Amino acid sequence: MKYTRETAKSHAFAHMRGIWAAALMPFREDLSIDEDGFRRNMDHWIEDLGIDGFFIAGKQGEFFSMSLDERKRSFDLAVEAAGGRAQTIMSCSDQNMDVVIDLAKHAQACGADYIVVHAPILHFFKEQDETLLRYYETIASKVDIGIALWSHPDSGYLMSPQLCNRLADIETVVAIKYSVPREMYAELTRLAGDRIIVSTASEEEWLDNILELDWRLYLCSSPPYLIQTKNDRRMRQYTDLAFAGKAAEARAIRDSLDPVRHALKSTRPAEKPHSHQKYWQDLLGQTGGRVRPPCLELTEDEKRATRAAFEACGLKL
Repeated sequence: MKYTRETAKSHAFAHMRGIWAAALMPFREDLSIDEDGFRRNMDHWIEDLGIDGFFIAGKQGEFFSMSLDERKRSFDLAVEAAGGRAQTIMSCSDQNMDVVIDLAKHAQACGADYIVVHAPILHFFKEQDETLLRYYETIASKVDIGIALWSHPDSGYLMSPQLCNRLADIETVVAIKYSVPREMYAELTRLAGDRIIVSTASEEEWLDNILELDWRLYLCSSPPYLIQTKNDRRMRQYTDLAFAGKAAEARAIRDSLDPVRHALKSTRPAEKPHSHQKYWQDLLGQTGGRVRPPCLELTEDEKRATRAAFEACGLKL
């Protein structure tokens, strides 16, 4: 690693910044991992789009359909493909603690920069905060790599800002992907912004969070490579303008992306986010590929509607 457990927080505050994207994993027609397609995507995302870091094998990456060996292989692929040009954060989320720790050890050994661990589904709600505190303390005791927390409604609950403030005291907890209402992540930023990097996946809220909460990390979802092209890097542009304090210019460019956002959202079937985003990747010239069961593929009618919206949204190809 590039840091010790004692310097995990200071290293993250110095280096964990910019635009990070959650990588979709392309699968071939036979549903095997398309390693070459993944490498091509990473090269494009880094060299052409200027993305700073990648969230690997998360829900966007369909980790739930992968074997343990495939998840480890995806870590290796990402580190290799990044090649020191971008940072990586590996999703080690699982309901089984041994699997989480096994993946965390592999991420540390293969050269990943950080790991992220989703708050687990709890089968009881007694002493919930103490259970979650022990959960993350146990993981942190087994590896030295920096850990990002992740709280999302999919767990069946949200971790409170007060609990996250306590978790921020763990030596190797460095960040949180906090998929919660804005008042909650703003509160956590006030409580613990000196000990944990707070971020959320909403691209629509990213600019306001830079300007109003002084955030420097977008962590992260797929917009960085779905609403940008080599010739149209408006998310990168408005981000850099906001970092430079040029709020009015940043807002004008951010707002110009509204037709692209609408095209993506209005054509995405609620139950088919993965296949819809992968088809959008195909339209962009990236490698999208198949989804694995239990994810559902788009119908031909859904593809036609998506293609029409894509062609009219104003992205420069």
